[in-house]
Amino acid sequence: MTNPMNELELLLQQWANFYLIMSAAASTLIGLLFVVITLAAQRWVKKVEATAKIGVYVLPSVVSYVSVLGIAALMTFPNHTRLTATLCICLLGFAGVVLSGSILIGGDKNNYEKRRDLIPHSVFPLAAYLLLVLGGVVLLHDPRCGLIFVAVGMLSLLMIAIRNTMAMAIGVTSTHHDLD
Repeated sequence: MTNPMNELELLLQQWANFYLIMSAAASTLIGLLFVVITLAAQRWVKKVEATAKIGVYVLPSVVSYVSVLGIAALMTFPNHTRLTATLCICLLGFAGVVLSGSILIGGDKNNYEKRRDLIPHSVFPLAAYLLLVLGGVVLLHDPRCGLIFVAVGMLSLLMIAIRNTMAMAIGVTSTHHDLD
């Protein structure tokens, strides 16, 4: 006699297309982000200080894309229990909270051109990662509601990273640096 699927397995099957779309979007956008990095590095090849700052702006976006990709991949593992799904989500969410928090209160904040750059690169991602952690915790008690929080967190991370990548691309292509 086979075991009937538990509630979480059924819900994760219903969410499978969402995770597939999110992972495809995150993977594609990671590739495009590397194109932006390459363009920025080529434009500022002789401006060592400007080239060094590229990483400060890129890191939060890369981590956001990788987090979305990681959660999407982890949530498609078969035979998840509420505990294993919660651990996957909360661990990735907590890592993002630590990174965003360290940028906000740590030494990286001095590397940003303008103080207001911390909002899209640290504050907004921090809120999205907190949504992921909240979703993981809620998943233990109410899987349906928890998965909704996780989805909102993932979408938020993706939108924030797209906004930040677009701002970098515009900044790279619209500034004219003397390469001599």
